[in-house]
Amino acid sequence: MTDAPGTSGDRAADGRQAIWTRPERGSRGPAPAHSREAIVAAAIALADAEGLAAVSMRAVATALGTGAGSLYRYLSSRDDLLDLMTDRVVGEMRPYPQDRGDWLDTMMLLARRQLALHRAHPWLLDVIHRGSGVGPEGLAWFDNCIRVLEPVPCAVPAKFEAIAMMTGVVTLFARSEAASGAVGFAGVDLGAYPHLVAALRQPSAPPPRVDLFERTLRGVLSGLLTDPAGEAG
Repeated sequence: MTDAPGTSGDRAADGRQAIWTRPERGSRGPAPAHSREAIVAAAIALADAEGLAAVSMRAVATALGTGAGSLYRYLSSRDDLLDLMTDRVVGEMRPYPQDRGDWLDTMMLLARRQLALHRAHPWLLDVIHRGSGVGPEGLAWFDNCIRVLEPVPCAVPAKFEAIAMMTGVVTLFARSEAASGAVGFAGVDLGAYPHLVAALRQPSAPPPRVDLFERTLRGVLSGLLTDPAGEAG
């Protein structure tokens, strides 16, 4: 779901040790009342219901019926929690779509799975490009994309770029959907903007998002991964 992974999977971009390389809890203190799994599930449920801003260590602890301090036996910061939440929902794209015999068709299936994930978890838009290290599920998704692209006769960096661009297109469409209808002109004098007025008076109809999504992404992937002779795929 992210850009091409770096070579150091045990460190986040800010230098802290990545959460997935640490033990689930410290060795000291009382017996655990919860699990990292339960904490992350509660945080995701909170984000789905109220947005990412509602996710704090205190709010998650309250949802679990405990104190915020107890969560620090499992996590060192809210950043750890966001990393785990992101990686957990990326895992919801499993099982990956079966190959359709054509790499481009299969990549389109993966892209649609990505878009559906953003629709299910709108807060993902706010965390997917964080500078933290890529988690196990993110790496597994990226590995699967590289597997799908194995038959394409182009350089590996081009494949990395194509995967990153696919994610970029997906997030662009997801963000556009999230913002749909958010722009209004109430109280604004539009007399000086005749073309805008005419456009707003046109009958509204659902935009062909699926078709536009497919056309856009197929064009991007084909353009990046087809060799100059047009023989890729």
